[in-house]
Amino acid sequence: MDTLTIFHVLNSLLMLAIPVLLAVFLHKKWKLSWRFWLAGGATFILSQVLHIPFNSLMTILLNKTALANLSPTGAMWFNAIFLGLSAGLFEELFRYGMFRWWLKDARSWRKAVFAGAGHGGVEAIILGALALLAFFQLTAMRNLDLSALYTGETLIQAQSQVSAYWSTTWYDSLLGFVERLFTIVIQISLAVLVIQAFLRQKWGWVLLAV
Repeated sequence: MDTLTIFHVLNSLLMLAIPVLLAVFLHKKWKLSWRFWLAGGATFILSQVLHIPFNSLMTILLNKTALANLSPTGAMWFNAIFLGLSAGLFEELFRYGMFRWWLKDARSWRKAVFAGAGHGGVEAIILGALALLAFFQLTAMRNLDLSALYTGETLIQAQSQVSAYWSTTWYDSLLGFVERLFTIVIQISLAVLVIQAFLRQKWGWVLLAV
């Protein structure tokens, strides 16, 4: 087993393990019910039921406008703003709904932290599982004659993806795990922001989270 294979597997396993270990640590430290963590995780999943189709629909619609001809730099900025705002709207409004109708007894920063850890944790677990699945797929494709499976543009894309995956540096292969660390911290912070809407009776905190 080569070094890159080890780090690809390690990346996926860390994405799966870190949110679970954090959840266990917080549960034991604060003696909070798992209900808060599970509600946070379920809220993330529910938000994506609408968020993902919305992004897909908007992509189809926007590709029919002048925005489809933006320069690479312009497209980068547009995607950053649009995708960031859509994620903020769906996830934070769903999080607000969670605290208002589901976790009515979550009115402390510790409970908000635990719920936020569930939100970011379930997201990391799902992406970690997908990363592990991609590893198995690309490992299987690594030594295959792809021309027996694909033709034309599809063959070129498949060869490019396999080549890029297996030519990355070992530290780049861990970027998925690093990103999840940042994201879990951000999701916890956003949960603490949204809970302020109930503690301080001001909607502006939800807008700040968005």
